[in-house]
Amino acid sequence: MAKMEHFEIPVDDIDRAQAFYKDVLGFDYTPWGEEMGTITQPDGEGANGDLHVRDVVPHPTVVFTVDRIEDTVALAVAAGGEQVGEIQPLTERSRWVYLRDSEGNVIGLYDEVSPD
Repeated sequence: MAKMEHFEIPVDDIDRAQAFYKDVLGFDYTPWGEEMGTITQPDGEGANGDLHVRDVVPHPTVVFTVDRIEDTVALAVAAGGEQVGEIQPLTERSRWVYLRDSEGNVIGLYDEVSPD
């Protein structure tokens, strides 16, 4: 069963967006370089996300943790969805991919794999 992992918000200006989410919603920001970083709620409750420079997916997305990306993609395709791009490594043990649902919305999938 999938669970909501985090959200992603594409931005044009990281510094401006970081300030906006801090000032308006109270999120803390931790950079992952110049083009991406995490926004987290200071009270530790609710979902956290990331800000990243706008790229392939120009709108916010929700990312779900699944047991195995390939299995979930197969179910999605059978239900009228489609995989968007290739499965990408995030770390040595984690991966992600985008998926278009039956209504044309793009969501993210994330899984963790056992080391070989």
